[in-house]
Amino acid sequence: MADDILPLSSAFADATEAEWLAAVDKALKGKGIDTITRTTADGLKVHPLYRESDFPSSTDPLGVPGAAPYLRGPTAAPDAWLPWDIRQAFTHPDPATTNAEILRDLERGVSSVELTLDPAGETGVQVLGLADLQTVLDGVDATIATIALDPVDEPGFIAAGLLSTWAEGAADLGALKFAFNLDPLGALARTGTLAASLDDTFVSLADTLSHLSPFTNASLIRIDARMVHEAGGSDAQELGALIASAVDTLRRLPEADLAALAPRITFSLALDANYGLGVAKLRAARRLWARCLELLEVSPVPMRIQATTSARMLARYDAWTNMLRCTTAAFAGAVGGADVVTVRPFNSSLGTPEELGRRIARNTQIIAMEESQLGRVADPTGGAWFTETFADDLAKAAWEEFQNIEREGGYAESLLSGAFQSRVAATRDARAKDIAKRKVPITGVTEFPTLDAIDAPVADAVTPKPAPKAPAAVLTCTPLAPIQLAAPFEALRDAAAAAKKAPAIFLATLGPVAEHSGRADFARNLFAAGGLESKEPPVVPKSVPELAAAFKASGCQIAVLCGSDTRYPDEAEAAAAALKAAGVRHLWLAGKFEAPGIDSNIFMGCDVLHTLKLAHAELGLSQ
Repeated sequence: MADDILPLSSAFADATEAEWLAAVDKALKGKGIDTITRTTADGLKVHPLYRESDFPSSTDPLGVPGAAPYLRGPTAAPDAWLPWDIRQAFTHPDPATTNAEILRDLERGVSSVELTLDPAGETGVQVLGLADLQTVLDGVDATIATIALDPVDEPGFIAAGLLSTWAEGAADLGALKFAFNLDPLGALARTGTLAASLDDTFVSLADTLSHLSPFTNASLIRIDARMVHEAGGSDAQELGALIASAVDTLRRLPEADLAALAPRITFSLALDANYGLGVAKLRAARRLWARCLELLEVSPVPMRIQATTSARMLARYDAWTNMLRCTTAAFAGAVGGADVVTVRPFNSSLGTPEELGRRIARNTQIIAMEESQLGRVADPTGGAWFTETFADDLAKAAWEEFQNIEREGGYAESLLSGAFQSRVAATRDARAKDIAKRKVPITGVTEFPTLDAIDAPVADAVTPKPAPKAPAAVLTCTPLAPIQLAAPFEALRDAAAAAKKAPAIFLATLGPVAEHSGRADFARNLFAAGGLESKEPPVVPKSVPELAAAFKASGCQIAVLCGSDTRYPDEAEAAAAALKAAGVRHLWLAGKFEAPGIDSNIFMGCDVLHTLKLAHAELGLSQ
């Protein structure tokens, strides 16, 4: 084989942008390139083509990886063995079970441990005291594997106290790899409560930071904006909240040495299955934080980012598809330069993950790192015209959100007034409308649902110990409560699954298979999203009476008429009349043709959720 690079492009003539646009115009039949330009939840345009005029990559305007202000990441030479930290989250309520899971996962490639701590034992490990924490961490060497805390109900003061007490007696506290993740404002946003006033809470934060001073190798503060994403917020809202929370936290620590504290802050963001936008979000975050450090007159330091795969994107039905979602999100974290990546187990939407879920989660990262070699190159997307342009657009939109929050008195005051939550709610509701119309598809739920999918396994349920009474709240606000994007459709699936008889809809087909198969498949897929099975005539009806007889034999109560646009004018009205006479309670037509007897229409862009709710109501299914 020749060593020379084969000039594969030499056989093709150079194409101009004008020629490309002409080809696009021809393919779109004159509709214009704007028809394939997408708009994000923030109103930002994603164009089909980007060029050097959008981002002058040849001049390296962002510098190089590893150089201040670290817009392209902290290093020019990623660690050859561990380019990013593979952090696994542990949520099993039983401390002994969690310990066994931790030791097994550390042996199999996980490089750090994140303990989701919940005193009630509902969504995390039930650690009620030092003895429980000792059980959880028995055999864990914190000089090798980082131990990170993720308390679900408090700013982290209690959890940090327990972990620091557990570490007493260590030969060198400075050698321990801890991530205490103290985050008062994140706790307020997530839970809607604080057990003390803001002033008292930040006095406690300052005291805790002082107490943790011997842990010189530990990450101290976490600025977490994942709850904004999980509550339905947009990328710009998540980034705006991230920066606003960081600024407000530092502002409320007037005696803190910002230059010493800045490198010990971890920023947490969520990534969903749109890896292009996810990579841009991480790049935009670094630009925003670099600008904040500049305004705070703090010397540039690399921004330490933890990326966690989104929980809101996970589905309960056909949960196996969550593997694909988590893989694309992990890809975004790896190539976007996240320092820490946490992949949620694909079955975490169903309950407490067991070994299979955790194994797939850790192996997703190991394969990306060791087989796909994603960490070999520093900042692999640097200079890409789309990535850099969109990251800049997103950073500007996030800065506007940050300014809005600042005008409202800062992140804490905006949360307490509810102003920020109202903007997140508006974004959430707009996205819900797009999901209802399948403009935002959810594979396995709204698109290509499988009615007989095999359920994914979860850990056996455990009865936790009686939970201690939570302290009375001094501050309250509306929490940024998590949502599931698929929840409205999955509620319909739940109702259908609970029915004594499997609910079904009759596919009333007109004409030969070649004519009606496209719309029949469309209708079958649409109604399956609500848990409704589609029944078809055993033999293609050759006449309207045969069609009506097939409906009667099906035992169905509702039907959808499926045919071609050329056949509808001649046959749809007669078919509708015969079907109604045969007992059809509600008749849909696949397409936009209207005729007497047709109660509703289904088509691309219709409100699928409303259609399915109507079908459930006709069938008497309760939700």
